[in-house]
Amino acid sequence: MQTTAVILKGPRDLCLDTLDITAPMAGDLVVRVDHSGISTGTEKLFWSGEMPPFPGMGYPLVPGYEAAGEVVETSAGSQFKVGDRVFVPGANCYEEAFGLFGGAARLLVTAEDRVTKIDAGFGAEGALLALAATARHAMAGQGKAVPDLIVGHGVLGHLLARLTVAAGAPAPTVWEIDPARRIGAVGYDVIDPETDDRCDYASAYDASGSTAVLPQLIGRIAKGGEIVLAGFYTDPISFAFPPAFMKEARFRIAAEWTKDDLTVTRALVESGSLSLGGLITHTSNAADARGAYDTAFSDPACLKMMLNWKDAS
Repeated sequence: MQTTAVILKGPRDLCLDTLDITAPMAGDLVVRVDHSGISTGTEKLFWSGEMPPFPGMGYPLVPGYEAAGEVVETSAGSQFKVGDRVFVPGANCYEEAFGLFGGAARLLVTAEDRVTKIDAGFGAEGALLALAATARHAMAGQGKAVPDLIVGHGVLGHLLARLTVAAGAPAPTVWEIDPARRIGAVGYDVIDPETDDRCDYASAYDASGSTAVLPQLIGRIAKGGEIVLAGFYTDPISFAFPPAFMKEARFRIAAEWTKDDLTVTRALVESGSLSLGGLITHTSNAADARGAYDTAFSDPACLKMMLNWKDAS
């Protein structure tokens, strides 16, 4: 079996090519991908060569962990059927490339327990479920609090704010330094941090991935307040101890989503409680993948780039 896939041969060396893929075994599905998202967090770090050593990392690499498509082959006893619409968080099915992510391809082979059935009406937005589940994982669970301050109004920032509103909690404040990204808020305010004089935030979530904001956040939380690191950080994290000591600051790192997060998030979207609308700002044919990745990583106006694989072989 073969598939057309995005291949990252090395830092900033990306192309579209054909790869051999492993034959499906018992418990596997074959999925034909219609849309895959480009991550401006971890995926950008692989593209730029800035990703620290990471298990399963290497070049050539098929990127992408946000894929939505259709089941085209199942194995005996499968809970899925041909024609089901599904979300796939990547695959590791390539003979000649690492599949640490592996979702940016027309055809995938993956274990069915990694796949989630979705409503056909999701369309390209179905590929956003991983980010929505990531936001939910940061917020939900024992000992966790919803944010009253969110730093960054990218896709993750949008989703954190929307989930907070959907939970019936007080609307969070969102900081965004780029005026063009202060639009699109529904039920909450997005402001320039320089105009905010509050210093009593109980739970501040960083969705920007910047370590430079930490000293500012320490000064803005209430005594005993929490700072949640919801991005991915390549630089060592450091801060002056005395201000954190005076605030008795607490720090928490939000890891990747679980299957339960994905199930709950899908239900929220299907019920209409959580909208994924308005987050995809750019779409490109998979044949133009090189340009699409450049745009996704360099154009501030690009909130989310989606690759369309429907015309790929």
